[in-house]
Amino acid sequence: MNHEAPHRDCVAEVFAAFLGEICIHTLLAPDRPLKWTIIANLQAGGFIIPARWKRHQGQLARSVEKAHRNPRRVNAFPSSITQAMEEGKGSLGKRGLIPTEGPGHAGRVTRSLIAAVQGEIPVSSGQQAPLYLIITAGGDGTSREVLTALYALPLQFRSYFVVLRLPMGTGNDGADAWELDKALDLLLYPSRIEMAGALRLTTATGKGPFYAFNILSLGLDAFVTHMTNKMKRFFPGDSYKLWVDIASLLYDRLYRVGPMEIRASDEAGNTFIIVRECILLLAMGVSGRRTYGSHKWILPDDRNVCAVKQMSLFRKLRLKGLFTTGKHIDKPEAILFTAHRVAVQGSYPLLAQMDGETVLLQPEDFPGCIERTEAAIPVLKGLSGLQPAHKG
Repeated sequence: MNHEAPHRDCVAEVFAAFLGEICIHTLLAPDRPLKWTIIANLQAGGFIIPARWKRHQGQLARSVEKAHRNPRRVNAFPSSITQAMEEGKGSLGKRGLIPTEGPGHAGRVTRSLIAAVQGEIPVSSGQQAPLYLIITAGGDGTSREVLTALYALPLQFRSYFVVLRLPMGTGNDGADAWELDKALDLLLYPSRIEMAGALRLTTATGKGPFYAFNILSLGLDAFVTHMTNKMKRFFPGDSYKLWVDIASLLYDRLYRVGPMEIRASDEAGNTFIIVRECILLLAMGVSGRRTYGSHKWILPDDRNVCAVKQMSLFRKLRLKGLFTTGKHIDKPEAILFTAHRVAVQGSYPLLAQMDGETVLLQPEDFPGCIERTEAAIPVLKGLSGLQPAHKG
């Protein structure tokens, strides 16, 4: 007898019911009709690890209590498009939730939603256009698929969408908050919609482009991410730290750490830094003050690029713990700067990772280029100091 499917269905129903209650009390765009879609990876750690799901249930329940202090909306409801997608598959579609079925599914769902919405948007200026809220519930890979699809939105449709990224995976560095209740506060307290940028990796062979919305990195860190993803089925918790330890010992034996040329340029295209070193890892963020690998502070200050030079095994073992606190930036092996564009020339196979997803670059793929894109993704930002409206 399969006990996993009934448990998954129960978790999904509870999750969808809680989020639905929050959405009909949200303060987001109160004058516009709101239609929500929840894209959930029910195999993510926040759902399947019992201790995490128990904590998330408590956070959801407390968020619903806060939601009930806000007025109940009459213009917020699950997306009819979601209901059509899930027709015949139970009640989840009626609650606005679509479970993902594997890699790439979240992106396909988002693209289908976008295509359908473009036909729904009113052409009459007298009608108030709805706001389509997409809630991602999974890890960084789920949100990356959704954001990549949203990045392709034509300019005239961007004001009709907004995305909220809930931390239901194991790392959640790209979520809108590290804790679920803090992310849900963006719906329960006054917030604004802001356009955010991304990072784009292009290659000499045309492989890609690849997009990241938090950090894009090359080298040892991408190897750690790759192995963490491969072993998730055997280590369902956060095994990133384990693979950092293993990579410190094995990475140089599996991948050659050869000379690399890094050319950094500003938004005007002026090159201001050229680095020629054997580079162990290169990480670039959409901005500074960002983490990866389950909250490792690779970019702890305003600078958005960090390159780490090759070092001895003893030195790796000694320094690897500093990445948790960001203290690695004081060491001579770390090179940090701010750049709009970084061109990379290498001669050996090299893994790249984009928000937890990896790709192997071959020598012919170089030179590669990582650059900031224009602000194109509609996300929520909180307004500090404001409290939710209360009934009566």
